[in-house]
Amino acid sequence: MADDLIDHLAADLAPTPPRTLQRRLFGWAVLGVAVSAVLMIAWLGLRPDLMIAIGTMMFWVKFAFTAIFAALGALAALNLARPGGSMMRQAVGVVTLVALTGAAGIVQMLVMGPGEMRTLVFGGTALLCPFYIVALSVPIYAATVWAMRRAAPTNLPLAGFAAGLFAGGAATWVYAFHCTESGMPFITLWYTTGILAAAVLGAIVGRWALRWR
Repeated sequence: MADDLIDHLAADLAPTPPRTLQRRLFGWAVLGVAVSAVLMIAWLGLRPDLMIAIGTMMFWVKFAFTAIFAALGALAALNLARPGGSMMRQAVGVVTLVALTGAAGIVQMLVMGPGEMRTLVFGGTALLCPFYIVALSVPIYAATVWAMRRAAPTNLPLAGFAAGLFAGGAATWVYAFHCTESGMPFITLWYTTGILAAAVLGAIVGRWALRWR
């Protein structure tokens, strides 16, 4: 009887196409980033000197820093969408990335001198930057969680943290097109603070948002 029942239940099952989860997660993530970009432009606007900034090294440093953060978060979210997933490698990548930019920030402070230290660390938007990043991460987080719910995450807080890490990194990438700060210490400290705040909030929300129903 049991074998017959199993055969009957399995008879109509179709194999899942390869990379279905990756395509679903990527598709929803792109939608979330697009919504975040529209929100940023309508709310904050693009930096007025964007065309000039594109020709500077610091613009591309910020571009790379935020893009790598987002990529590490996306890989972590993809891994933790499955049962037994881990983000150990991505965590090491995040620590390495922040350490490298932090070291570059120290070098920049030494070169510029103590007179420029406050500007390099706090800029003019230190108190606003993390808030903007968290706010812009909301649509990206919502889209990512929606995709992850169709998979089978088992460690819900950690999966929510990974989704928030990706959302924070991607939101910071979007925000960088508005932000005019150019200090490496500022980028390392306040961009990372905003991203990790989004990740921690993601872990809290993920406990119920990713729950199977």
